[in-house]
Amino acid sequence: MRSHYCGQVTKELLDEEVLIVGWVHRRRDHGGVIFLDLRDREGLVQVVFAPENKAAFATAETVRNEYVLQIKGKVRHRPAGTVNKDLSTGEIEIDAIDITILNRAEPTPFPIDEFHDVGEDIRLRYRYLDLRRPEMLNKMKLRAHITRYLRRYLDDNGFLDIETPFLTKATPEGARDYLVPSRTKPGSFYALPQSPQQFKQLLMMAGMDRYYQIVRCFRDEDLRADRQPEFTQLDIETSFLNEEEIQHIMEEMISGMFAEVLKVELPKPFPRMTYTEAMSRFGSDKPDLRIPLELIDIGDLLRDVEFKVFAGPANNPEGRIAALRIPGGSDISRKDIDDYTKYVSIYGAKGLAYIKINGEGIEGLQSPILKFIPENITQQILERTGATVGDIIFFGADKASIVNEALGALRSKIGQDRNLVEKGWRPLWVIDFPMFEKTKEGYLTACHHPFTAPKINEVSELAHEPIKIVARAYDLALNGSEIGGGSIRINSSELQMAVFKALEISEENANEKFGHLLTALKYGCPPHGGIAFGIDRLAMLMTDSASIRDVIAFPKTQTATCPLTDAPSSVDPAQLIELGIRVQAPAKKETDEKTKIEIKEKSKE
Repeated sequence: MRSHYCGQVTKELLDEEVLIVGWVHRRRDHGGVIFLDLRDREGLVQVVFAPENKAAFATAETVRNEYVLQIKGKVRHRPAGTVNKDLSTGEIEIDAIDITILNRAEPTPFPIDEFHDVGEDIRLRYRYLDLRRPEMLNKMKLRAHITRYLRRYLDDNGFLDIETPFLTKATPEGARDYLVPSRTKPGSFYALPQSPQQFKQLLMMAGMDRYYQIVRCFRDEDLRADRQPEFTQLDIETSFLNEEEIQHIMEEMISGMFAEVLKVELPKPFPRMTYTEAMSRFGSDKPDLRIPLELIDIGDLLRDVEFKVFAGPANNPEGRIAALRIPGGSDISRKDIDDYTKYVSIYGAKGLAYIKINGEGIEGLQSPILKFIPENITQQILERTGATVGDIIFFGADKASIVNEALGALRSKIGQDRNLVEKGWRPLWVIDFPMFEKTKEGYLTACHHPFTAPKINEVSELAHEPIKIVARAYDLALNGSEIGGGSIRINSSELQMAVFKALEISEENANEKFGHLLTALKYGCPPHGGIAFGIDRLAMLMTDSASIRDVIAFPKTQTATCPLTDAPSSVDPAQLIELGIRVQAPAKKETDEKTKIEIKEKSKE
């Protein structure tokens, strides 16, 4: 039906006859000569219809944007002065010989031939049209290039591409499962996997040695601007490799991908930083190293002040007081400070203290908190933060978790607002994560997942201050986003049961949920570990997109709905009867304030 793609008709085909198909991107009538830009997935090419060719010209007069055409013509040079250097086909045009209308199109809900600020709901409702736009098409092609490279690299390095089940058993992995009712076993349910974690570990126990899979995963999470209920990850597991060896292989893979896909050289080796250092310096376990701002601890300077807002956290073992200096930030207005105060409140901060350094000495300082802090302490704060005239210092004082989250987010926001973000790519391995963390209710939960191996010498160590134990876990961050996370896994049933016990998972519950895994661990399980990379997030970063929805062909909205198909939807009552299911309307749940602001902030990007 065609001899060439539109975007492949270049000057190498001069004077040759070609047959092309595609959509009308744009139609122009100039002085009796009709120009059509025909578009397909490889690009677009200009086709010229001269009035001397009466039949073809008459047909060309009737076509409109998005008509599907087949055109036969001869390739020739464009006239002098009309060359378009922005197009691969910009030096030539096709002199049309014949044209066939393969299909007509109604006027589209939004323009395809030019950028138009269209609401996301409309874009997703007509996603097949949205994907025709060259910028969206190019994102899909780049994403395909990413996965093609990853498969090739892993194949070349001895990894086996193995599929794991989608219909499996519900397990606690940090988010709610999507459940699928079983018709053949009434009252029982499958769960769609949040990840293939247990299956890939079982593959290592089976001797597969190196496994990978580009796999769809499912998490029924609350509203988040940067999450999807279904997402794609590159899942990897290896045997007989330690953390450093796994990280080395992954560095080579990611570096090679950036070199091939974006022609970008990443630093080698990737820098490493402990979780503790990352939280101390940046308030985040995925810091954006392009932003030259850091948090500085000053709690030791404020233990004896009478100002309870500072003295309380300074003397609390779980508290933290940190300062964030913004060079040249004294020009930040009161309104902006109020906006930043409101911003950090969504992370639990009760306020945002500050000191402006407008001039030399104590007299040059401006702040409502100066009257509560002795001058000598204020001077020490200025010295420790390195503040000079023209700067501003923001303070966080609360529980360490709140200070880290609030000031970490503020650091990123101010970095963006004041154009402090350096160009380039800054990967970072964050290592030595805590094994456990405490929930608001006071019990322990696994920071990664309960199959992560702890850094201990004896199993008995888990019974004594487990909150202080470090995990053999590692994340790969890139420009402020976590793109991959992994760990060395537990490979003994005794240690796995000890971890379950620390998490207050009873032996009975553990065997009910994970009996298959615990049994497999008894039959010669090799040392093993792995990692998973978020394909959607990688593609978002590499295409410089504002949202992961821009790199997913058919994404869901922030409320996990699909405007294109109207999913989720009700089903035939007969199906529910057959499955033994009765539907009851759930109570309405209010969206929390933090989620609302996250969505609002994301919508501005």
